[in-house]
Amino acid sequence: MPEIVFKGKEYVYNHHLTVPYRPLVADAAKGIGTPDLAGNLVIHGDNLHALKSLLPRYAGAVDLIFIDPPYNTGNEGWCYSDGVNSPIMKEWLSTNPVDGEDMLRHDKWLCMMWPRLVLLRELLSERGSIWITLDDNEVHRARMVLDEIFGEQAFVANVIWQKNFSPKNTAQFFSEDHDHLLVIAKDRCAWRPNLLQRSDEMEARYRNDDNDPRGPWTSGDISARNFYSDGSYPVTAPSGRRFDGPPPGRYWSISLEKFRALDADGRIWWGESGNNMPRYKRYLSDVKPGVVPQTLWFYDEVGHTQDAKKTVLEMGLLKDHETITPKPVALLERILEIGADEGALILDSFAGSGTTAHAVLKANAKDGGTRRFVLVEGEGYADSLTAERVRRAIK
Repeated sequence: MPEIVFKGKEYVYNHHLTVPYRPLVADAAKGIGTPDLAGNLVIHGDNLHALKSLLPRYAGAVDLIFIDPPYNTGNEGWCYSDGVNSPIMKEWLSTNPVDGEDMLRHDKWLCMMWPRLVLLRELLSERGSIWITLDDNEVHRARMVLDEIFGEQAFVANVIWQKNFSPKNTAQFFSEDHDHLLVIAKDRCAWRPNLLQRSDEMEARYRNDDNDPRGPWTSGDISARNFYSDGSYPVTAPSGRRFDGPPPGRYWSISLEKFRALDADGRIWWGESGNNMPRYKRYLSDVKPGVVPQTLWFYDEVGHTQDAKKTVLEMGLLKDHETITPKPVALLERILEIGADEGALILDSFAGSGTTAHAVLKANAKDGGTRRFVLVEGEGYADSLTAERVRRAIK
């Protein structure tokens, strides 16, 4: 398998092993209820150290990980400060903010992500998944790093999220209206996505115009473009109208014997007049109880960036943190609906404004689940924004 090469890789490859274990200490004055390290957690501290500290209790126990790491656009002001003990690394790494003029910013981003992804993999359960939001700056490098750490076969999907609802007319070339959401499974053979709940519009497609005792149904085409050796034969409608076959260039997708059996069982629909081209009746009772997730997520389904910022503003939490770009709660709710069962443990080690916890609380309120969250935030607003949002969401 091809490997990604970047400056400093040999020094961060096993850096997670040298990170010391640090104890997690509960602050009863800032929490709600009795301090309990087995419950919901908001951890204030460097996320690399925090992930190492979580290993003794949560190794192999996390069901879903969501992270929204720095996109490395060149104007975010993040720093590389993992303290790798190497003179060569110290020559070019510093605690100065990484900016667009830093010719090594991509290498620094990869050095920052590698040990964190290794620890996240250790925390993930065998049936767990990790979801990572990125834009075009680093998504291709992230794919290669993830292939190395998790294995090429662990990749599940690259979901496209429409983050903007209108074009940016100030764009130099294209208006960038989407982000990537990479989905990786610890063991793709063991992991399966949950089906999404059917919408009212989807349910309305099933009707029962002929009072079929099998219940609501919808009709589907029984012809296809691909050649089928037994797919050319005439049929006769109840009205007596003869069809020599499906439309030109198409073939029946079932044999004549199968067609006759379905027609005798009332599973062929000839239209209300009994004079139309035959269609196959698909019953609501026969289909899956939900919808298979797709890889295109539109803003009217899962929210957009302005929705996300509006939510935090309305909670009165963004006065001193205008530069933060949170994710919509609806986006995280969709992720949880697909990847987290009612009793799942969810981890977010780039917690930001705490959207993940907000979505977990909403999901539990909706279905009575017992999902738990662990958030990690290293910035100074971990208490005033991240934890405060959680406290207000709980109340």
